[in-house]
Amino acid sequence: MKNLAEDETIRLAKENSPRLLSKFKILHPAFFEKLAEIQPNLQNSELIFCIYLKLNLSTKEIATYTFVTPKAVQNRKNRIRKKLNIASSVDIYKWFDEHL
Repeated sequence: MKNLAEDETIRLAKENSPRLLSKFKILHPAFFEKLAEIQPNLQNSELIFCIYLKLNLSTKEIATYTFVTPKAVQNRKNRIRKKLNIASSVDIYKWFDEHL
């Protein structure tokens, strides 16, 4: 059952679906609670970007799925780092794995 839900989450991410956020909230409520503790003022677009990072999607994959350039994704990663106080020396994917 869990793999089916995870597969659907990945599919929604690849489709850049507006349903991704609500689906992920149902499957991983603690993820959003922890994010809110760190930074309560994240916008939905930022939450969705965090989901992509949590799903361990590469910069190139995120760029492809969201129809932006890899440079734009890199800029967003940097903004998320600042908002969540993640040091530039820390691997952002590792941070998402360990903290959320």
